Amino acid sequence: MSKKIIIVGSGNAALSAGIASLEKGAEVTIYEKANKKMAGGNTKYTAGAMRFSYESGDQLIDLLNNPNDERLKDTDFGSYTQEKFKNDLLNFNDGRPLSWEQEILVSKSLETIQWLSSHDVKFEPIYSRQSFIKEGKHIFWGGLTLASENEGVGLFNQELSAFLSLGGKIFYENAVTDLFFEDNVVKGIYIGDDKIESDGVILASGGFEANDDLRKSFIGANWLKAKVRGTPYNTGDGLKMALDIGAIKHGLYDGCHATPMDLHMKNYGGLDLEPKERKNYRKICYFLGIMVNAKGLRFLDEGKNFRNYTYAQYGRQVLEQPGHFAWQIFDSKVFDLLYEEYRFHDAHFVEGETIDELISKMDGIDKIETKKTIVEYNNSVDLNTAFDPTILDGKSTLDLSIKKSNWAQRIDKSPFRAFPVTGGITFTYGGLKINKNGSVLDIHNKPIVGLYACGELVGGVFFNGYPGGSGLTSGAVFGRIAGYGATK
Repeated sequence: MSKKIIIVGSGNAALSAGIASLEKGAEVTIYEKANKKMAGGNTKYTAGAMRFSYESGDQLIDLLNNPNDERLKDTDFGSYTQEKFKNDLLNFNDGRPLSWEQEILVSKSLETIQWLSSHDVKFEPIYSRQSFIKEGKHIFWGGLTLASENEGVGLFNQELSAFLSLGGKIFYENAVTDLFFEDNVVKGIYIGDDKIESDGVILASGGFEANDDLRKSFIGANWLKAKVRGTPYNTGDGLKMALDIGAIKHGLYDGCHATPMDLHMKNYGGLDLEPKERKNYRKICYFLGIMVNAKGLRFLDEGKNFRNYTYAQYGRQVLEQPGHFAWQIFDSKVFDLLYEEYRFHDAHFVEGETIDELISKMDGIDKIETKKTIVEYNNSVDLNTAFDPTILDGKSTLDLSIKKSNWAQRIDKSPFRAFPVTGGITFTYGGLKINKNGSVLDIHNKPIVGLYACGELVGGVFFNGYPGGSGLTSGAVFGRIAGYGATK
């Protein structure tokens, strides 16, 4: 007799868990509190990119939707070894060694993407965002090479198709309100007063980023000012249900993925827009210019590293500035390198033919100090090093209290543009503790029988940030683990 598995949530982690459980012959049902259009958790809000280790570009070909793309013969994917992936994670650990969860993420990353590919979840090279053309070749620069066609929406649709084709069922507008917990065993769920029994429950319902009270409690009052980037349905329901029956908290509860966002964005990116459009409110090309706060001062190293390794942290630094905002300033030398979100129809910016005209249009700042900051920055730029966005080019500033380490070019070619930004929260890092089978552990580090977790609910994966694309990979890796574990 096949096992009956219930999954709470319907994003990338949930669907990966569902596919894995169905592979093992289980009867799998997903319950999702959103309607069909809004289902998918945060997955639909992403760019659909997945970071994973690989030794050479040859390992990517079988993963591609179009392995005959003419551009491939002029593409250098480089390599992204497990050692490199581990080092990238360590850079965000504030001195912590790699966690067990991070070790699993790295070691299982490639095989998990290959596993998704075996279920016809296919990918394409991210030419527009992760490569630059150099000497006639597409050079991938940040270890992040592949994304689903049609980004996060496409990833969701592909995974949902795989889930349904294997016999999975999904019910929308069915909010799970509690766990059926009896004799120290999770035996099912409640939807209102209705009890639904099962052999295992997998929580894949996301973090608590859309819950004002939990954000304030766990991360701080500043975070009431943050724009919520993703789904409005990630309100910590699964987390609270698990903690209520004795699960242990795990991970960094005051940590989160936080990205610079358009200051005038609506929460959730505007629910009147398609999810793919909502992500266009992020503003992550600061490395091509400078950022100044309300005092007219730079407050971080815009060129510290490739933006894959800084954007998920810099939203926090923007939010911590006076008034919880900043301005990103560029000149026309880099307009053609700015990502599409800077040309989005609802992108807010001001433009001037001169620096003085630009500053006169920038609201909420000390205009005298802003002019001084730009002049000092321009005078400090190393003119002897060539600008090269495909590498950490070392083109830096000299003798500034806050250095720009790479890609420092003078802001001197008109017209000039400035974009107002604030901090946007995508997902939270604090969650639950699991074992190698995806079982949720209690306060005595013992498995809670019948309860599993994956996705944003797994604590200990990220601490002070993460290299871009790791979140979706983590969801798939731990979703697969939970799906297999629940059917054992």
